[in-house]
Amino acid sequence: MYKTGLSLFLAAFIWSGIHPKDYPTWIMETLPAVIGMIAVIATRNRFRLTPLAYWLILAHSIILFIGGHYTYAEVPLFDTIKSVFGLERNNYDKLGHFMQGFDPAIVSREILIRNAVFRSRNWLNFMILCFCLALSAVYEMIEWGAALFSKDGAEAFLGTQGYSWDTQSDMAFALAGAALALIALSRTHDRQLARLL
Repeated sequence: MYKTGLSLFLAAFIWSGIHPKDYPTWIMETLPAVIGMIAVIATRNRFRLTPLAYWLILAHSIILFIGGHYTYAEVPLFDTIKSVFGLERNNYDKLGHFMQGFDPAIVSREILIRNAVFRSRNWLNFMILCFCLALSAVYEMIEWGAALFSKDGAEAFLGTQGYSWDTQSDMAFALAGAALALIALSRTHDRQLARLL
């Protein structure tokens, strides 16, 4: 599984870097996935994750690579969805922000459970939601800083498309992703944790 996932990661990364719409935007959009993969490789032997966590990291990375290649506001499939449903904007960035909660919810859940940080599952779930929302807020601040630093590339990186509530809705999508991951995947994750440990 690990080698297959790593191969898919590298294939998606290479594809994404072949003639992207804008190289500076591509670097900013794909950098979190590259940093994440370096962390996964560096910790694999001393803190191996469950297959579920690894597959979610891969899925999130591929979403980042696609957004980096086209820019989040111009992913072709979501342009088609925009046309078919008469939407005002390309909403691929919302998928990215949803995954920004969905994937970290399971990874942080695994770290917290394996380190026995909380005895109560209610506190565990609450803190995971808080962590994912905080992570989303930090990313929004990074986007803000990038926009201030690079005025010309700001729109491509931010992908706001004129939507005044973009920051707030991004954070809401991350929170929804985290909540859905906890509701839908906790049992599967617990079974994988039991096998791993």
